[in-house]
Amino acid sequence: MKAYTKETQAMVTPKGAIELLKEGNLRFQKKMKSDRDLLEQVADTKSGQFPFATILSCIDSRVSSELIFDQGIGDIFSARVAGNFVNEDILGSMEFACKLAGTKLVLVLGHTACGAVKGACDDAKLGNLTALISKIKPAVKAVVEPEDTSLRTSKNIDFVNEVAVKNVHMTIDNIRKESEVLRDMEDNGEILIVGGMYDISNGKVTFF
Repeated sequence: MKAYTKETQAMVTPKGAIELLKEGNLRFQKKMKSDRDLLEQVADTKSGQFPFATILSCIDSRVSSELIFDQGIGDIFSARVAGNFVNEDILGSMEFACKLAGTKLVLVLGHTACGAVKGACDDAKLGNLTALISKIKPAVKAVVEPEDTSLRTSKNIDFVNEVAVKNVHMTIDNIRKESEVLRDMEDNGEILIVGGMYDISNGKVTFF
């Protein structure tokens, strides 16, 4: 399986990029990964890269975008930070990926049982992690149920997962609000900005 070229990247539409990721995740679930020579793809991409998608995901060791979407060298840009939120640096990286490098899709990917989300639910304090978790707390507040504070902790996995979903939606809102470049590209039909959740129990990605 060859790496993407400028010509093959140009043929991918934003909706087509979503389908490519869905197909890759299905192969991952069915243990039918594509036959690709990664070292050959290293050689293919030595003079340039033409990924079709940009994925923002958590640093969680179980959520490698290249693996769960069955992608190879040069196929996707992968940005990772605990809790999959955006800041100026990540937005700048996304703008480079889309505007300058030609990707057709921005996917914000949360996952079930997210440790960063659990920390936000519990108001955890630990060095620089305290500031990181503060970026996720708005999603905790935005999930109104349950009202019982004893159920709004990391011990309630349903609540944790609801917050993780809300965090994805709020991250997408922040991308559109804080990046004029990406917002204009989406308005012009050049890219799509979408969300999804990865289930750590079965390997399935559900797109919103």
